[in-house]
Amino acid sequence: MRDHDCFSPTSSQARASRILAVASGGGHWVQLLRLRPAFAPASVTWVSASERDRAQIGDERFHCIPDGTRWSPFRLILVAMRLLIIILRSRPDIVVTTGAAPGLLALILARVLGRRTIWIDSIANVEQVSLSGRLARPFASLWLTQWPHLARPEGPTYQGAVLA
Repeated sequence: MRDHDCFSPTSSQARASRILAVASGGGHWVQLLRLRPAFAPASVTWVSASERDRAQIGDERFHCIPDGTRWSPFRLILVAMRLLIIILRSRPDIVVTTGAAPGLLALILARVLGRRTIWIDSIANVEQVSLSGRLARPFASLWLTQWPHLARPEGPTYQGAVLA
C-alpha cells in the first residue's frame, strides 16, 4: 500500500485496521475528534493530554498523557516514554495527529517502528505550517495542511479543512 493511501485499505484491511489518534488538548483535540467519522470502521485508541477529553469518546480506548512543549524538554522525555508504551501495546497500523508536541512525538516513534503516519497541521496555522508540522515532515507518510495557500508540491498537501 502506498503511504498516501492510508485511508483507502481493502475491505479486509479496513476490518483489521487499528488507529492511534493523538492530540494535545484544546483546539488540536477538537480537530482530531472531527475526523472520527473518517476512522470508521477501524478500531481507534485515543490519546490526549487532557483527562477531561475522555468523556468525549465514550467507551473507546483512551489514554491520558502528560503535556509537553519545547520549553519543557525533560517533560517531553516523559511524554515520549509514555507514548512509546502506548504504541507498543496498541500496535496501531496508522498514527494520526493534529499536533502539537505530543502528536509530533507519537508520529516520530510510530514511523521509527514502521507504522504509517498522518500529520494534519492545525487550522490555526494560517500564515505558515507550525513548527511541529515542519518537524513532522520527514516522519509523516501523509503530511497535510488545512489551508490551500500553504500547500506545496513537496508538501504539505491540502485535501480540505477539518473545521469548516
